[in-house]
Amino acid sequence: MGTDIGADRRRELGRRGEQAAAQFLTSRGLEVIDRNWRSRTGELDLVAVDADVHVFVEVKTRTGTGFGAPAEAVPARKARRIRGLAIEWLRAHGVFAPEIRFDVIAVYWPPGRDPRIEHLAGVF
Repeated sequence: MGTDIGADRRRELGRRGEQAAAQFLTSRGLEVIDRNWRSRTGELDLVAVDADVHVFVEVKTRTGTGFGAPAEAVPARKARRIRGLAIEWLRAHGVFAPEIRFDVIAVYWPPGRDPRIEHLAGVF
């Protein structure tokens, strides 16, 4: 059985997009405190702290907009799952966070070019 080169490329693009998103957040004063946290119910891409606010970040990376904008890839069902994962993360880490926020970072990364990052704060 051969490897799925397309899937490997998508995973690598996603990994690079998450790294770019983490650097973007850090450059704006947020502290990234967790990456790719997994539980039985899913995965959180990034967890950051912005002053006293815990921020749960979904990162969507695309080479173009042929399949829609990256932020459009977070439908209501996925937003509910991310909210549930945030609660799991807080419990697992013993964190009391009086304020939390859910952000989406869209990374547009056309082949051979630098990425363009769009940060949508408090989207769900």
